[in-house]
Amino acid sequence: MKIIVCVSDLQVPYHDKKAVSALSNFIKKYKPDEVVSVGDEMDMQTISKWSKGTDLEHEKSIAKDRDETHRVLESLKIKHMIRSNHTDRLFNTIKMRAPGLAGLPELELKNFLKLDDLGITYHEKPYELAPNWLLLHGDEGNVQPTAGATALGLAKRAGMSVVCGHTHRMGLTHYTQSYFGGTPKTLWGLEVGCLMDFKFAKYIRGGLFTWHKGFGILYVDGNKVTPHLVPVNIDGSFVFEGKVWK
Repeated sequence: MKIIVCVSDLQVPYHDKKAVSALSNFIKKYKPDEVVSVGDEMDMQTISKWSKGTDLEHEKSIAKDRDETHRVLESLKIKHMIRSNHTDRLFNTIKMRAPGLAGLPELELKNFLKLDDLGITYHEKPYELAPNWLLLHGDEGNVQPTAGATALGLAKRAGMSVVCGHTHRMGLTHYTQSYFGGTPKTLWGLEVGCLMDFKFAKYIRGGLFTWHKGFGILYVDGNKVTPHLVPVNIDGSFVFEGKVWK
């Protein structure tokens, strides 16, 4: 049986260092077959549209943040990575503010993050990570207020089950069709939460969160895929198969 770990929304340098350390220890010792990242690996806060005209725009931290992101991706043994709105900030900034820099290979995301050095494959389009399961970031459709519903909405559009992030929520839901007892077809929507440290999210209005830290697991047995969620506790620890990891 193949085991795939799905992580999302690290948003380095705003990642939860304890949670990332616990997950890194788990991956090193448990040795899943594959680890994939569902996007927003690096926050790229200094080049976001919200930073324009503020002190953040002049912070000069992007190189340090890039190197930290590289270290985190290496520690988690990521093998596949999908496009996302935060990492799109690199391309969007060049397009809107400095189009003359477009085409520089150093500023292409996979080169900027040195993904080839880590053996990471970067996917600009949805990636089929398991039979009839797609990996998307989650911003490709309408974000729903109920955990899992954003992923399920994408699954219904694609006709395949979907793993996504973006919402920072954990949720697993499904939609099953059948007719007069025929073989049912089930689409799953799996939202895997985030690994961001919430204390950095000062932009959330009123400080009222609907987020949850966690990650996802896919058990792949031939064409049969079983999704599973692993919530991460406030101290960064989590329980998997009866063992506490921290």
